[in-house]
Amino acid sequence: MSGSKPEQAVICMKWGTRYGPEYVNRLASMVRRHTTRPTRFLCFTDNQAGISAAVETAPLPPIALPQSMTWSTWRKLSVWQSPLAGLTGDVLFLDLDLVVSGSLDDFFDFEAGRYVAIKNWTQPWDRVGNTSVFRFPAGRYVNVYDGFVRDPVAVLRRWRTEQHYISDMIDDMAYWPKPWCVSFKHSLLPRWPLNFFKSAKLPADARVVAFTGKPKPDEALEGRWPVRSRRERIYKHTRPTPWIAEHWR
Repeated sequence: MSGSKPEQAVICMKWGTRYGPEYVNRLASMVRRHTTRPTRFLCFTDNQAGISAAVETAPLPPIALPQSMTWSTWRKLSVWQSPLAGLTGDVLFLDLDLVVSGSLDDFFDFEAGRYVAIKNWTQPWDRVGNTSVFRFPAGRYVNVYDGFVRDPVAVLRRWRTEQHYISDMIDDMAYWPKPWCVSFKHSLLPRWPLNFFKSAKLPADARVVAFTGKPKPDEALEGRWPVRSRRERIYKHTRPTPWIAEHWR
């Protein structure tokens, strides 16, 4: 139809063994339920085993990483190369450990043609875009990829994380509206000591809930928070969170 929008594209990446294929399948299901327009869902992965046949997969895009960084978030930089799996227009990247609870269509309308990321919850005073949920125009900002592969050692020496590097390489970065993307740990979990007595609530206007670090969705659902020391047990706690089961499927 004349004037209709092109097909939307949502991508994710699965590497190594940290996340099983069920994470990809759940994410694909959530994307299908929360988009009303034609949407291409593509997972870049090093292992297709267990991923639903209904999910489009492709090999991980090539990138030269130091061995110690092979399975780190720096691998996300590989999606900034061009061409990339025939992708065109604005592409939405989603981490695997997300819970999608609202419409994703608006993520393609907001600030179209620009790089858009989450205003980092832990560094709101800095110009840092969190890359749990980000959108970029395919084929633009190739300087992000090219600058890294030209001298990865220098980049890794200067920037602590890939999201700091990307934020510095793109001058016209925009941020998602604050209510759209929330952090389970930093936005929703009641402050200590109330987290021992109250469960995290899901805001009605939230679209995506990120689970950075611990706990992950399955752990928060059951009220588990793996800790490494007795000291952490004093404050790291979540009660069971039933709404996760409703959306994370």
